[in-house]
Amino acid sequence: MNKRIIKVVSLLAIAGIATSVWAKKKDKKTKQKVRTVHVAHTVTNVPYDFLNEKGEADGFEIAVLKAVDELLPQYEFKFHGVSDDELLIGIETGKYQVGTKGAWVTEERKKKFIIPNEPVGASVIGLAFRTSDAGVIHDIDSFAAYSGKLIPISPLSAQFALIQDYNKAHAEHPIDLVPSDVFDINDSYLWVLEGRYDAYLVLKLSYEKNVVNEQGPYHSFADKLSYVPYKGIPTWPLFNKSEAEFAAAYDEAVKTLKANGTIRNLSFKYFGQDVFEFVTD
Repeated sequence: MNKRIIKVVSLLAIAGIATSVWAKKKDKKTKQKVRTVHVAHTVTNVPYDFLNEKGEADGFEIAVLKAVDELLPQYEFKFHGVSDDELLIGIETGKYQVGTKGAWVTEERKKKFIIPNEPVGASVIGLAFRTSDAGVIHDIDSFAAYSGKLIPISPLSAQFALIQDYNKAHAEHPIDLVPSDVFDINDSYLWVLEGRYDAYLVLKLSYEKNVVNEQGPYHSFADKLSYVPYKGIPTWPLFNKSEAEFAAAYDEAVKTLKANGTIRNLSFKYFGQDVFEFVTD
């Protein structure tokens, strides 16, 4: 082999090595663009956020966020099942970039977290009341006109603000809004049946789990209680205050998932209905 051929072969080899190195650097650079974000979620909030039998993150809100992940190649979601307190503290401190727990918007949360424009889900809330009053109570308006005597609600809860908003819009027949010093009153259903109050504002899923379900702790009241939905309350993922760009990307992805029917299909899968049909402005 003459010197000229050897030189050409050497140059080609060098070029090949350079190309290979450049490709590896480019590949490495591309991989570096994929950012891992840590997503916290609660573990017993069925069917919103929970761990399934395999110990995997599952639930409606989890499924929505997994679909969001598929639309955002610049991010890779890693899910962490945690307690309520750890979730909130972890997002605020930056341990987790985002968290989901079936959360409603409150003024306190607005101060601590980024609340995106697009909700991740919705929870239907309504009134549990005596079946003997089913002839006069058909919805929240008829309840307000009938008596408006509602089980006391913690003023720190989103439920309290919900009824406050109702009363502002219906000054002619407001609901009797009594503040409670606790979030949950264990005897709420019993108090309704005893006649102390005429209705209990409660999530539809909670009513079904505790009263309708044959294994529920209050199933013995099932034939004495009735339920009417009031409205759907959007639930939101909570983002760390420094994650504005990530939250904006999430918003765009959710818009796509709404438009292509993914979120509606997931709602039917986990709730048996489209919970967003109950959400009104």
